Amino acid sequence: MRTSTPHPAAGTTTAAYAALERGGPLVPWQFERRAPRPDDVAVRVLYCGVCHSDIHSIGEWGQSFPLVPGHEIVGEVTALGANVGGFAVGDLGMIGVIVDSCRACEPCRHGMEIYCREFPVQTFDGVDRIDGTRTRGGYSAHYVADQRFVYHLPKGLDPAAAAPLLCAGVTTYSPLRHWKVGPGMTVGVVGIGGLGHLAIKFARAMGAHVVAFTTSPKKVEAALALGAHEVVLSTDAGQMAAQAYRFDFILDTVSATYPMTPMIAALKLDATLCSLGIPDSFDFAPLMLTMGRRRLASSGAAGTADTHEMLAFCAEHGIVADIELIAMDQINGALQRLEKGEVYYRFVIDMGTISAGRGKAPAIPAPTP
Repeated sequence: MRTSTPHPAAGTTTAAYAALERGGPLVPWQFERRAPRPDDVAVRVLYCGVCHSDIHSIGEWGQSFPLVPGHEIVGEVTALGANVGGFAVGDLGMIGVIVDSCRACEPCRHGMEIYCREFPVQTFDGVDRIDGTRTRGGYSAHYVADQRFVYHLPKGLDPAAAAPLLCAGVTTYSPLRHWKVGPGMTVGVVGIGGLGHLAIKFARAMGAHVVAFTTSPKKVEAALALGAHEVVLSTDAGQMAAQAYRFDFILDTVSATYPMTPMIAALKLDATLCSLGIPDSFDFAPLMLTMGRRRLASSGAAGTADTHEMLAFCAEHGIVADIELIAMDQINGALQRLEKGEVYYRFVIDMGTISAGRGKAPAIPAPTP
């Protein structure tokens, strides 16, 4: 652990929503948010995106309860540590999936902290490298993080719609950049959800010919509206057979196991399928990798280098998530809908509502594709 001289100001009692036990609902809760250290930025949380990993963390992934989820944060800067430069009180800052790392290993030295060899500190349910306390996420009124992991909200981007860029955005942008997606390439995006809809926007803006794969005929027009040049129904054997040896790169955002052999068959010689969903198991014939020297790979979210680059790219191209804004006390209904895939395409919590209402949460109507 690194050591730090404590900031003289007292911590802040922070309103939050937390799962008090594994698998339990999110309920109002309070905790003491630490005071800013010399290198810290404190924010009042304005918006927090809702990620599918929040569901897993409340359930099987959770390490410590009560657990406060949330790692797609946009907030207003309220206080700065003595060593902080580049931020001023009143600025809009963004915080993503990690808030610290060892900073000494090779990935960390190259701005790829998500691959920290000592494992990065997660924005929630992680362990602070300085004081050993459990991190608590953005479903809360305030957050404090080291300036290295706080980003400026680019001018011109809607702050609520920009919040999912810090997870869904960087998770799709990073592999597209790593595999050098650009003009002259045919790129597939599998799954038109929170990650997939941003992947379509990014790949289109990078100049690729974008083909969306979906199991739902209802999402065909939606995928075209997002920027896909074509849409393929992956449940249609004839449509899938026609894709053989066509793609330079496929970005797969599906977290469920499905028959993947036809998707791998769609790769060209030496092409790559990058699985971001990481299902519990894969269902494909390994020989399909041999037939074309194809690759099955994966990718993490992103470190500071890719995040800064992505935010600049989003500012240049006007890219944000398609969101549904909800109140804090609607979160349990939103998580139920998210688990069913009934959101187009990302929930974002208006954190200004965190203190409003302690009665029965209002219903969230079903979405219209």
